[in-house]
Formats: sequence, structure tokens, C-alpha cells
Amino acid sequence: MEELDGEPTVTLIPGVNSKKKQMCFDWGPGEMLVCETSFNKKEKSETVPGCPFIYIIRKDIDVYSQILRKLFNESHGIFVGLQRVEEELTGKSRKAQLVRVSKNYRSVIRACMEEMHQAAIAAKDPASGRQFSSQVSILSAMELIWNLCEILFIEVAPAGPLLLHLLDWVRLHVCEVDSLLADVLGSENPSKHESFWNLVTILVLQGRLDEARQMLSKEADISPTSAGMCRILGDLMRTMPVLSPGNTQTLTELELKWQHWHEECERHLQDGTFASSPHLESLCKIMLGDEAALLEQKELLNNWYHFLVTRLLYSHPTVKPIDLHFYAQSSLDLFLGGESSPEPLDNILMAAFEFDIHQVIKECSIALSNWWFVAHLTDLLDHCKLLQSHNLYFGSNMREFLLLEYASGLFAHHSLWQLGVDYFDYCPELGRVSLELHIERIPLSTEQKALKVLRICEQRQMTEQVRSICKILAMKAVRNNRLGSALSWSIRAKDAAFATLVSDRFLRDYCERGCFSDLDLIDNLGPAMMLSDRLTFLGKYREFHRFYGEKRFFDAASLLLSLMTSQIAPRCFWVTLLTDALPLLEQKQVIFTTEQTYELMRCLEDLASGRPVRGEPGAQRLQEDIENTKLEMLRLALARNLARAIIKEGSLEGS
Repeated sequence: MEELDGEPTVTLIPGVNSKKKQMCFDWGPGEMLVCETSFNKKEKSETVPGCPFIYIIRKDIDVYSQILRKLFNESHGIFVGLQRVEEELTGKSRKAQLVRVSKNYRSVIRACMEEMHQAAIAAKDPASGRQFSSQVSILSAMELIWNLCEILFIEVAPAGPLLLHLLDWVRLHVCEVDSLLADVLGSENPSKHESFWNLVTILVLQGRLDEARQMLSKEADISPTSAGMCRILGDLMRTMPVLSPGNTQTLTELELKWQHWHEECERHLQDGTFASSPHLESLCKIMLGDEAALLEQKELLNNWYHFLVTRLLYSHPTVKPIDLHFYAQSSLDLFLGGESSPEPLDNILMAAFEFDIHQVIKECSIALSNWWFVAHLTDLLDHCKLLQSHNLYFGSNMREFLLLEYASGLFAHHSLWQLGVDYFDYCPELGRVSLELHIERIPLSTEQKALKVLRICEQRQMTEQVRSICKILAMKAVRNNRLGSALSWSIRAKDAAFATLVSDRFLRDYCERGCFSDLDLIDNLGPAMMLSDRLTFLGKYREFHRFYGEKRFFDAASLLLSLMTSQIAPRCFWVTLLTDALPLLEQKQVIFTTEQTYELMRCLEDLASGRPVRGEPGAQRLQEDIENTKLEMLRLALARNLARAIIKEGSLEGS
């Protein structure tokens, strides 16, 4: 890959003197934070910074334009559509589809340009008006370049039709003539209008000879002295051989007819047919392709590529694509005449006429303010199989590199990042890695936005990103004391450790308040409760309370005992569980059997003695945490229940 042709532009930060103060910065995915430090390059340093601000420098400010956002949104649909249908296309249908796609891109540019133009007219302050006008110029240049690339690289027009396409190209982009035409025709006497001959000349320069003939007829109607000359020149315009789209004549036939017509024009000029009318004589010279006569009309031609196409029309109508660069270079040199150097747009168009696609892309990348143009044009040209041999040294081809850059810029915007996802999707080598890196940096400002990001990650099986996002949302919910939401996100993340943490918070809240929050969630945990032992305990403990509320005392007793004996209950919660057993122990009906009562007594003694529990090595001794009164109440209740259970079971055996 070649190095940059020049030094990058310097961005000046208002109020900062970098010669006196040290700057610090921090890179972001689409922007950079810059601020002044208190460190002074000299020994003495000021205590107060000279510029107490933090500046945000964005590398792609176009994504923040409301009008250009429409360009990004509309072109996204065209891009995705092209990727989806490309594999189904072959032969002529493929070429026709690619041309349609190119025209769709251009129509989006033109619509955006028109809206930007209206915004410039309606701008309330001069600065905004200038900014909008500048954008109009950029969009116009983009459409001009794209249209030429469409003709040369996508249409691949051969000799003959090539000139017709170039004429349409010039007519489309040199459109002042239409307003001038309406102005002249709208006047009381068109042939006396001050711009009449300028209009006729421009029409001839653009090859719009039928309209030029109509204007000459108006001159002939009111000027008998020039009527004959207007009629002769009009006949020459009418008989000029042109290869129309539906015409079946060969290029050889066209060249013979054109040569004959050219000789007739030259004969009239040499015979002095138009000598008495300088305007008509000038028009005849233009139709002969006289370079001097054409260069006299510089002001009407406006630019060198208009000069090129007019020159080809009247001198080389069957020009071949391979010869275009020769005529383009000579036209540029003649038109500029050494008075000025080519502009960036001139260099881009010249590279296109030389069929140097990579130079076109390079020049556009340098000249334009964002990656939209080069990314979409390169993608389209890649589908035309024109960039297959151009790989970059760092593992990606040019198409993918430019798409990645464009998508990265979209991710700097608060909503356009959603478009960037699809561009990453269609980059087979580095797209997924880039998407993973960028999607982690999206600020999850709202739960709705988080759900969008999460859905995108889940659709692409980005497991780590899903876990990361769910953890972030769970942490936010915990900080806001929204335990139900936190538990839901931790389950979705399949994060056992965090689910345990949230479950502990639920249990702690229960101990403090005596009731559970978010009962709907806990009641409907289903298989998710198996994520961690603590979550399983939370779900089962809630089930115990439900049994108790429904007066299913035997089920409640069995579940309570299993929670303690299975050791999934946290040791610190045993006191609460044993306390929950008290109402069951005091029921008139004997709920706990002898064996179950012995188990409860063993658990109580284990708790009281502070012996480590199997599965919890090094468990803390909890003797000091147990109130003596509660301990005695539990022992008494268990002893009384044991006696009742023995009597009941003995009587049952005796009967």
C-alpha cells in the first residue's frame, strides 16, 4: 500500500497554545478527546490551565448531518439488496442489475443534493447557507464521478454508444442551460434576448441540435437576411450522423456518413456561406470540431470535461474507450492552458478516463470528507469483478477495508450504528471481529437500546457479547435496586456467579422486610433456577411459602426439610428456615414425622455447635449469631413435636 501523498491537515484547537502547554488525548472508536494539562514544558507551571475545556474531535462529522443521514439510510437498503441478489445473477441480467443498482445510488445522491440545495436557500444565517452550498458542491462532484464510473466500468460502453453516454453525462451535470432556455423562450421576442446566441451556442456544444435548430428558426422568422443561412445551418444540424440507441448501422457506416457530412460543413465554411453572420460562422466552426473555436467558448463550456465531450462529438464520434485518456489529457491541457493546475476533481476524472480504478478510489478517499462514496462505489465495482486482484498487505481486500472504515464511522453515531451492523456482516474476513469490538462500545443508555444490541448479538451467536451486555444491564439494575430486572438479566447472561449475588440480595431483603419482591419472576423461574444453587434455593424457598399459603402443610414440611438436608441453603439462612418450621411444629395436626423431626434437630445442633458443614470447608462458626431464646424455642418445639410424632406413630402401629 502506498504512503500518503502529503502531510495530514493540522486541526487547531481554540484557546490552546501547544507551544507552551502539554496536551493530553484519548482515542475513541470514532472520536478523540483532547484537553490541556497543567504540566508545563518549562520548570515553572501555572496553577490554572489556560484552556479549561475538553474538546471532542470527530473524524467523521458528516454522520451528524440530518440531510446526509437520509443518504446513509437510503443507500443502506440498496447495498443490502445488492449483496442478497448478487449470487443469483449471471450474464446480461447481472450487468443490467448492476447498472440499475448504480442508478439507484445516483438517484439517492441527487435527491440528497436537491434537499441540501433547498436547505441552503432557506438558511437563516450566511454561515449555514455557505455550509449547505459547500455540501451541494461535494454531492454534485460525487454524482459526477459516480456517473462517469458507471459509464466506463459498469456499462462498459463500446465505441459509438460511449459518446452518447458521455453526452448524457455532460447534459446532466451542466444543467444551467435549461433555466436559460426557459428564460429566453419566456421572453416576448426570444431572438432579441441578450442571451439568445449564448443559448444556441450552449445547445450546439452539448449536441442538442434539434433544440438549436428550433431556436435558429425563430431567428430566421424575424431576420430575412439571415433566414437562408439559418436554414442551411439547420439542415447541417439535422443531417449530422448520430448513432442512436435503436440504430443498427455499423461504426464503419457511421464513420463514412460522418466524414461526408463533415466535408459538407467544411465546404460551406470555405465558401463563406456564413461569412456575414459571425454567430452562425462560429457555430459552423464548432460543428467542425475546430479547437480554437471551441476554446473561444470557455466561459460557456465551464470545464474541461465538457470541452472534451464536445470535441469528441464533432471530431471523433466513434472514439474507442482505450483512446479516451489521450483525448482527456490533451483536452485538460488545452483548456487550462498552463494558467492553473488541476483540481482534485480533475485528477479523479482523469484517473477514470485512464481506467485506473484504484487511483480513482485513492483520490476520492483523500478528497472527500467521509467514506460513504468510496465504500459503496468500491463494493459495486467489486461486484463487477474489477477489483479481484487488489489485496491489501494486512489481510483484507480494498472493498472490505473501505466498508470497515465506513461502518466504523457509523458506529460513532447514536442511531446510525444499526446500519453499520449490516456492513460488518458483509465483510467476510474481518467483519465479525470488527463488529464484536464496536458493539461492545455502544453506550447502553436505555433498556430499549440495550435490547436492540442484544437482539443483534443473539442473531449472530455472539455469546461473549451477549453475556457482557446482560452483565452490564444486571449491574445497572442492582445499583438501582431493581432486583427482579437484575435477576432476569443475569439469567439471560447465564452468569451463575451474578445470579447467586442477586439471589442473596433477594434473601437479604426477605429477612429485612419479611416478604419477597418480584414474585411473578420468582414464581416462573422454571428450568432457569438450575443456573446456580442459590437461585435454586430462592425458587424452592418461594415454593415453600406458596405451599404454606395454600395450607399444603405436608408438602411445605417436606420441601423445607429437603432444603436443609440437601445443603443448598446458605448456612446463614438456616436460622430463618428453622424459624419457618415453628408454625408447622405448632400445628394441631402432626406435620413432621419422627424421622423428619430428628433431621431438624440434627440441623439445629449442627448450627448451634458451629461445626463445618460438608461442602462448605472453613465455614464460620455461627454460635454467636443465634439468639438463645430462639434456640430454646426451637428445641422445645422440636421436642414437643417429637413426642407427639412418637405417640401418633405408636398408636398407628398398635392399631
